[in-house]
Amino acid sequence: MTLSLKQNPTLVMFFDMNSLFSPSNRFSLILIASIVFLLFSFIYATGRGNVAISFQDVFDSIFVCGGLDSALVSGTISDCGVKLVYQKIVWEIRIPRILMAFLTGAGLSIVGAILQSVTRNPLADPYLFGISSGASLGAVLVISSFSGAVIAGTAISITFGALAGGVFSVVLMLFLAGNASMQVDKLLLSGVAVSFMLGAFTSLVVYYSDPDTASSLLFWIMGSFSNSSWSQLPLPAFTLVFCLAIFLIYQKWISAIQAGDEGALTLGVPVSRLRLMMLVLSSILTAVLVSQVGGIGFVGLMIPHICRFIVGNQLYKVLLMCVLVGGSFMVWVDVFARAILNEQVLPIGIVTSAIGSLFFFIILKTK
Repeated sequence: MTLSLKQNPTLVMFFDMNSLFSPSNRFSLILIASIVFLLFSFIYATGRGNVAISFQDVFDSIFVCGGLDSALVSGTISDCGVKLVYQKIVWEIRIPRILMAFLTGAGLSIVGAILQSVTRNPLADPYLFGISSGASLGAVLVISSFSGAVIAGTAISITFGALAGGVFSVVLMLFLAGNASMQVDKLLLSGVAVSFMLGAFTSLVVYYSDPDTASSLLFWIMGSFSNSSWSQLPLPAFTLVFCLAIFLIYQKWISAIQAGDEGALTLGVPVSRLRLMMLVLSSILTAVLVSQVGGIGFVGLMIPHICRFIVGNQLYKVLLMCVLVGGSFMVWVDVFARAILNEQVLPIGIVTSAIGSLFFFIILKTK
């Protein structure tokens, strides 16, 4: 008895390769694979550091023990069989650090994707528009003003300082662009000028700070997740979710701008107001992230291009992939920064700049 494919829908589905690897199914497979890779990265990064923790202990600490509230046996081993010191390292040091790395990578990647879309420039990122420079200047001014007391209780002040600096950079950029502020090329040139100018002011503040403060500022400017804690996570997490939701709501309008301002205007898209709103939201998200971890460059440039190469140019797909790929990328950068030097942590910005500069050359060569 011969069984035809038409009599068995399961076989039809199995042998219909065009259906199995259609664009929608392909994106779903890529999305699932990216989530699995992110979870693997999370668990692997949790076990890496000066104190190596086995995969089993990491898994048990997160999914079996469920925190630090387990009853203790002999004072050193929890009732789930993991050493108490390992649980403390996992929950109090490494998980907050890894989550902050994920939020930073995802947020900067999303901002880069949006800026590249609304400006139609493949090299656009938060640094090109001076947003990161403005946020860094605002945060540095607050840190230098409070000196050593900043670590003790002025995290909110740093955030507001970075936010004010990021918004100020956007306002200054629009002011310099003048009547041509909605012309993409003039906007980019104004952003570059603002970036260099605010970067110079930041260097001036560091130069006139006392040696201890200057040392802390230099390490912070180059980016670090070392001081990440649970209390720092809610603000960047909320800002990331809020901005991502807005970007997804307006993704069709942003996609219309990608095809050209004239075409978008004929479709009824308020190009100038939308571009301005995207710049402001990008500055807010960048400022919040910079206030927590310092300046980290090139992430917003690299990851959107990688995501477009993987899933195409549809903006909602690119944004979702930016969250997963950008977050995973930053987690692995942090692992590398912790592992490359013995008993020292390399600033994150050095690693991303080294990788990003090479990627920048590739983009210039190919586009």
